[in-house]
Amino acid sequence: MDSRLDRKSKKKKRGRKVILVLLLIIFSLLGYAAFQFYSGYKMAGDDKLQEDYSFNGVKDKNGMVNVLLLGVDSRGEEKSRTDTMMLAQINPKTNETRLVSFMRDIYVEIPGYKNYKLNTAFYLGGPELLRKTIKHNFDLDIQYFMVVDFKGFEQSVDILAPDGIEMEVEKAMSENIGVSLQPGVQNLNGKELLGYARFRADAEGDFGRVERQQKVINALKDEVLSIGGVTKLPKMAGSIQPYIQTNMSKLDQISIAKDILLSNSSDMEKLTIPVEGSYGFGSYSGVGSVLDINFEENIQALKDFLNGKSSDEATTE
Repeated sequence: MDSRLDRKSKKKKRGRKVILVLLLIIFSLLGYAAFQFYSGYKMAGDDKLQEDYSFNGVKDKNGMVNVLLLGVDSRGEEKSRTDTMMLAQINPKTNETRLVSFMRDIYVEIPGYKNYKLNTAFYLGGPELLRKTIKHNFDLDIQYFMVVDFKGFEQSVDILAPDGIEMEVEKAMSENIGVSLQPGVQNLNGKELLGYARFRADAEGDFGRVERQQKVINALKDEVLSIGGVTKLPKMAGSIQPYIQTNMSKLDQISIAKDILLSNSSDMEKLTIPVEGSYGFGSYSGVGSVLDINFEENIQALKDFLNGKSSDEATTE
């Protein structure tokens, strides 16, 4: 009887020790993550994103999570301009992520203003007016937004990949991007990767830039999912936090980032609006060169894509 009690007592003691060790490990990891986050946060200079945006997000009626992703180059100006306008849609049930890129030169009706290029909506009224413009022209509800200053992008890339991100540069690139890139496969640091994603001074113009932006997102996702990348996530998150404006809570941000990273496919399904064959080129006084698009065709392609069809299926029907 006593021996049985002794064995039970020893098991309880071992169990307590295991729990204690696990708790110590968890607290150590949390402490490490907090320290790394704060270390990254301290790296931000005085050029933090200062805007305080409003956003009256609307939930998707089909239960999807729609996030408007915007890249801006504030450069200390009173009003920022956005070169990057993307919609990330996450399916909470499957973790599948789909990415839609909107061309900035699409000629649209901006509520309360005359017709302009799509990215002018952000300049005139921030992400809220851009949300209204996308809803008005493409019948798409958006719940969340995230504005990221390009300076934060550069810094976070350098933390994630100190030796650079491997990319194949298709051609010589230098005009209006702040760096000089030569053709070939090479590792690009944060500033070079941003320059690569923003280059548009060739015959492909904005179409080529949107394609490169999508390639960069896939490359970054692969790097984050590597063993080394996961350990750098807290510091990377801390470094970019001062350069972000969003209506998402910290928990929402973590949850959405988790869903994107755990997406079933390493190569996210992507769509560019306008779709091929649905637009022409125009020019208007006070606006300049624009894309005149067939809205009915693009709205249908967008709905098909977000309802689960591949980008090829969405654009060929």
